[in-house]
Amino acid sequence: MSTASATTDRRWWVLSTLSIIQLMVTFDVTIMNVALPQAQAALGFSAGSRQWLITAYALAFGSLLLLGGRLSHLWGRRTSLVVGLIGFALASGVGGYASNFSQLVVARAIQGLFAALLAPAALATLTTTFQDSQARSRAFSFYGTVTASGAAAGLILGGLLTQSWSWRSCLEVNVVLSLVALVGVVASVGHDQGQRGRGFDPLGVLLSSGALFGVVFGFANAVNSGWSDRATWVSLVVGSLLVLAFLRWQMRAQNPVLPLWLLTGRNRVGSLVALFVTAIGMFALSLFLAYYLENVIHESPVATGLMFLPLIAALITSTSLASARLLDTVGPRPLVPVGMLLAMMGMILFTRLDPSQGYWGNVLPGLVLTGLGLGLIIAPAAATATAAAQGPDAGPAAAVVSTTQQVGGSIGTALLNTIAVSVNRRYVNFHPTAPAVVGTLHGYAVAFWWAAGFFALGALVTFVLLETGSVASVEA
Repeated sequence: MSTASATTDRRWWVLSTLSIIQLMVTFDVTIMNVALPQAQAALGFSAGSRQWLITAYALAFGSLLLLGGRLSHLWGRRTSLVVGLIGFALASGVGGYASNFSQLVVARAIQGLFAALLAPAALATLTTTFQDSQARSRAFSFYGTVTASGAAAGLILGGLLTQSWSWRSCLEVNVVLSLVALVGVVASVGHDQGQRGRGFDPLGVLLSSGALFGVVFGFANAVNSGWSDRATWVSLVVGSLLVLAFLRWQMRAQNPVLPLWLLTGRNRVGSLVALFVTAIGMFALSLFLAYYLENVIHESPVATGLMFLPLIAALITSTSLASARLLDTVGPRPLVPVGMLLAMMGMILFTRLDPSQGYWGNVLPGLVLTGLGLGLIIAPAAATATAAAQGPDAGPAAAVVSTTQQVGGSIGTALLNTIAVSVNRRYVNFHPTAPAVVGTLHGYAVAFWWAAGFFALGALVTFVLLETGSVASVEA
C-alpha cells in the first residue's frame, strides 16, 4: 500500500473513532431520561431530585467546554482524547455501581467534565485531519449526522438498555464505548505537541467557566423551579455579568482562552447562529415529541425512541446527497438557509399534533422534513465555523462550536418549556371543562410555532451573513 493510501485510510479510521466519541458525549445528555423512573425506584430518591441526573451532566459539560478547548490546545489533541476517554469511562463505571443518589449525581457531573474535554478535542482533531476541501465536506457531513442523531440515539439506546437489562447499563455502556474509542485514538490519531509554552490564563478560565455555569444553571433551573424562582434570575444575571467581564478580559489577556477573532467574520458568525438555532429546535423535538408519544398516544419508551428513526434516516439522506456533495462547490449560503426553511416547515407540522391521529399522519411527516433540514444545516455550519482555525486555534474554535450548541439547547429547553407550560395554564383557566391533554397539546403547539419562528429568523440571518462559494475560498 502506498504512503498516500495509508494516510487516507488512517484519516477515515480517525473519523470513525471521533464519531464514536461525539455520539457518546451527545447521547449521554438524553440516555438517562428513559431510565430515571427505574433508577429512582432502585435508589429511593424523590421525584423532585431526579432532574439533577440530567442537569449535573449538562452543567459540567456546558460550563467547562471553553476550558476543554484550551486544554486540548495546551496538552495536544491526542493527549486530551486519551485523558478524556479514561476519565469518562471511570466516571461511567462509578455511576453504574452507585449505591445512592449522591454518588450517581457526582458521577454524572464528572462524566460532563470529561465530556467537555472530549467534545472540543474531537472536533479539533477532525478539523486538522481533513484539510482538503472535498474530503473535509464528506467528513463533516458524517460527523454532523452523528451530532444531530445523538439526542434521538440516546432515547433509543436508553429505552433498549433499560427494558432489556437495567438503568445501570445506560452508564456501563459508556465504559465499553470509551475503551473502543481509546483503542481507535491510540491506533489512528497522530501525536501533536500541544502549546504548553504559551501560558494558560487562569483568570479567563475562571470567568468563562463561571459565566457558562451561571447561564446554563439559570435556564436549567427555570425548567425545574420556574422563572419566579430567585435562583433562576440570580444565576442568569451573575452569568451575564461574568460573560461581559470575560469578553473584556479576553481583549487584554496575553494567552486568551477564547481568541476573539473566532467570534468575527460573516461566515463564522452566520454558522454559529445556525448551530444555536438548530440546538433550540432539536431540544424542542426531544422534549415535546417524547411526551406526546409516551403520554398521549401511549407508546412504550423503546417504541418512542425507535419512532425517531425517520428523523435520523432523513438527516442521513440530506447530509449524504446534499451537504457532502455540494458544500465544497456552492458553500454554506445555499444550503443552510434552505435547511432552516425545511426545519421551519417541520416545526409547523408539529403544531397540528392531535391525540386521535397517531404517529403516521401526525408525527412522521414533520420528522422527515425536519431531518432533511437539519442535514443541510449542521455539517455545513460546523465545517464553516472551524474552516480557518488550524493548529493552536483548532481547539478553541471547536470549543466555541460545542458551547454554542450546548447553550442553545439550554436556552431552548427553558424558553420553549416555559411557553408551553404558561400557555397550557392559561388555556385551562379559560376552558376548565376541557380534557387536560387538549391544553397540553395547545401549549406544545404554541411552543412549536415559536421554534418555527426561530428557524425562520435563522434562515433570514444566515442568508444575509453566509457567503456562496467553496468554504476554502470564502472568508471564514
